Amino acid sequence: MNPFHLTLAQALSRMPGPYGDHYAVLLEHGTLEVGLYAPKNTDPQTPHTRDEIYVVMRGSGWFRNGPDRVAFGPGDVLFVPAHREHRFESFTDDLAVWVFFYGPQGGEVGQGLKPR
Repeated sequence: MNPFHLTLAQALSRMPGPYGDHYAVLLEHGTLEVGLYAPKNTDPQTPHTRDEIYVVMRGSGWFRNGPDRVAFGPGDVLFVPAHREHRFESFTDDLAVWVFFYGPQGGEVGQGLKPR
């Protein structure tokens, strides 16, 4: 796999991940970790220690992000700050999302979230 060019097809071929789960790390550089997450039936994840971004490649459903719940579909971007409860709910069987973990343990601090 070329680290400068990741494809969904290549990433899906690595599923299930190395621990028999539905996550595989595809690239690491500094604090950045890029992976593919493709849960089946339920999403058992727990809060993470770093900030993360999901980019939905395929599938749809609902995303729980702390107290908020939003519908999602292909092309959507979802941000989750470190330590926040989150999960995909009522999602289609073909769900596949790029995952980008970045920054320090505990998440970035400072001015807070600034949507533009």
